[in-house]
Amino acid sequence: MHYQILTTHPSKDYELIDSGGGYKLERYGLYTLKRPDPEALWRPTLPSRVWDEADASFVRQGKKVIWQINRPLPEKWGVSFGGLRFYIKPTAFKHTGLFPEQESNWSWVREKIRKAKRPIAVLNLFAYTGGATLAALKAGATVCHVDASKKAVGWARENAELSGLSGKSVRWVVDDVLAFLTREVKRGHHYDGIVMDPPAFGYGPKDELWKIEDDFSKLVHAIDGALSKQPLFVLMSGYASGYSALTYENNLLPLVSRYGGTIERGELALEESKSKRLLPAGIFARWSSA
Repeated sequence: MHYQILTTHPSKDYELIDSGGGYKLERYGLYTLKRPDPEALWRPTLPSRVWDEADASFVRQGKKVIWQINRPLPEKWGVSFGGLRFYIKPTAFKHTGLFPEQESNWSWVREKIRKAKRPIAVLNLFAYTGGATLAALKAGATVCHVDASKKAVGWARENAELSGLSGKSVRWVVDDVLAFLTREVKRGHHYDGIVMDPPAFGYGPKDELWKIEDDFSKLVHAIDGALSKQPLFVLMSGYASGYSALTYENNLLPLVSRYGGTIERGELALEESKSKRLLPAGIFARWSSA
């Protein structure tokens, strides 16, 4: 079993231009953004004048962090990425709504669904703006998309419409993930594929507290009860979890004992367009039955 680095390379509408000094400089379509990144503990390759030309920068101003707008920027704009379409909206939490490091995982999900040649039901947990949801829908699966944020679920629906997938079979759910899973198991609802990208910390729609060190094992146990009799895959990823990919892999090992198949694990990374240097962007572990 090899430790992999799944790398996202520059494309037409997304580019990691440079990184360093605790920041990354990215292009989303026509606009360039400077955002903090705690992994970028090295010196930038490009001169400061290039960074100063960013259309917007997420910066600290006293005790606040804000988007400093250097040139007129639309509230949202569409980009094409990974065969899908997304709206980019710079948020108060520095996010843009697109996680390009997940491109390889989305391709893997599509491939598994298409090769199955049978109806596949996918559950996407902590689904945010829906990259994995869109990938699964495009491959022909039915999807249940779950996130605690009503705003994020609305954004995912916009992305589905933008990608021409709004007519596909998808269930949009605003709920606490653990509470939802518990009810799904009791209802006897099962899924062939499960995707999750749990945060380190967060709250559900009714202020349910999520702490990964306390709740991750509960989540894995609930997922086990939600799998169908012929599961196809389980994909776990994380950016700010603070854990090793081995931690996620160890939670998938029982699936190999029960259903066979294989596990892959490693890191996600973004490749800089000029230097080809890699910026770490999270971990993953994924099991598939074939």
